[in-house]
Amino acid sequence: MFIHLGGEKIIRTSELIAIFDLSVEKSSKISKSFVLHAQKEKNVEVIGEEECKSIVVTKTKVYYSPISSTTLKKRTSSLLVSDIEPFSNQRSR
Repeated sequence: MFIHLGGEKIIRTSELIAIFDLSVEKSSKISKSFVLHAQKEKNVEVIGEEECKSIVVTKTKVYYSPISSTTLKKRTSSLLVSDIEPFSNQRSR
């Protein structure tokens, strides 16, 4: 499955590691250090020109998304539930 991060950026849900509100970058030294390291490695991408609202961490990149972390989490939750349900139905047969 895929998740739309904003603009024209779509990622595979299997690549997703974490979704954070942008405020975590300012409130956590560890988060700030992580993002600075990703920037040094050139693994950061800002999506679109709108104000960033969330940070999305994948296996290979850190994205600044204009979509709120709440909205992105809802999108992933609905995708993950739909992925799990067929599997759990198959096992109970």
